[in-house]
Amino acid sequence: MERYDLVYRLYDEYDTKTLREYQEFVDVFPAVDSRVALEHWQEATEELEGRKDEIRSAFASGETFAEIAARATRDQAFTALDLEAKYGRGVNVLVLDVDETLRSAGGTDNEIPRETLHVLTEFHEAGVPIVICTGQTLENVKGFAIQGLGSEIVHSGELSIVYEAGTGVFTPGHGAETKQLLYEELDEEIREVFDDLRTRVLPEAPDGLRRGCHLQGNEFNVTMKPNYETGSTDAREIIDDALVYLIDLLADAVGEAIGFDGEAIRDRTRAFYADQDPEIRTVLEEEGAYPDRDEEAIPDELAGVLERIDVAYYEADAAEIGSLELNKVVGVERALEVLGVEDPFALVMGDSKSDRRVMEWVAENDAGIAAAPEHASQDTLEHVLRTDELVFDRGKSVDVLRTAYALNRLARLG
Repeated sequence: MERYDLVYRLYDEYDTKTLREYQEFVDVFPAVDSRVALEHWQEATEELEGRKDEIRSAFASGETFAEIAARATRDQAFTALDLEAKYGRGVNVLVLDVDETLRSAGGTDNEIPRETLHVLTEFHEAGVPIVICTGQTLENVKGFAIQGLGSEIVHSGELSIVYEAGTGVFTPGHGAETKQLLYEELDEEIREVFDDLRTRVLPEAPDGLRRGCHLQGNEFNVTMKPNYETGSTDAREIIDDALVYLIDLLADAVGEAIGFDGEAIRDRTRAFYADQDPEIRTVLEEEGAYPDRDEEAIPDELAGVLERIDVAYYEADAAEIGSLELNKVVGVERALEVLGVEDPFALVMGDSKSDRRVMEWVAENDAGIAAAPEHASQDTLEHVLRTDELVFDRGKSVDVLRTAYALNRLARLG
């Protein structure tokens, strides 16, 4: 209990709130060419160091407690203590989803906040690799990563991008291993199905879908996105339509690939994915597309292909077809291999079902902890609440990152 007593003393005896305000001001002070502004920053820096010195001189491990007090709230510090007591180690890699995790359309104007970017920079400087794990295209992710973190970090050899939910991995600075197209490792039958889907998805779409959706520029996955604001009623309606359309198009493509000519192939494919995901079943029911379950069982040959293909539904955001053999877990494993992280203890942050798979993987392998925003999918939230309860407010991913920062500081004390 000695360490807990020290943290109680730290937050009871010192004005840590003001200390954190100084630290945040110094960290995210904008680069401006103003003598007055720079003098103000210098004065704040000196005040910050003076307050830290008081803590440094009062505790045996003063540097650790001064840095924790300057960055973590009382609740975050005690959460870090609990995590350190439970796991006995700090985080040695960050695995981070982007949309609705690091940034949020409803909470951060769809930009990663500056304080979040700064904390990520601090983790990088401490030697903790970063794996950005997203369903977005590589070019999109590279763009905002360089803009937010800087080219030096992105090309440092300590950052990897798992893109399109695991179909590819990009780790700059690693020679022949820099870009790995995992979808090229799939067998020819599955690749032909996806080639067929991509060729037909827009030309064969009903007029309403062509006007209301666009095809995300993926290398492999087939993703329909709304031409409306994410989360809006119009976006929800068009994505529900897109989901039904994609399932039927998939049924046709798989049927052609395996020579299955049964008239009920669309109903059987709808039934298959309704059984896999309650959200998909709900959409099919509401769209009047849920099949008559009195139909005969799905033929083994058809089921054998569908079991390898994932249909994902993100309410009012996207409808997507991907490979179940390629997911964020597969991508993260490959990224860790390239980065040389042999004994990972990851902080996994995300909001979707694909993120939950990574969370479950680290839990099963004693390889990390998981965190999710309060608006995450229900099963993702349930997983996080069952484990370490690291749930954060919309747009406040920095709160969990600061908890992890405190955990790493405490873990160094041994």
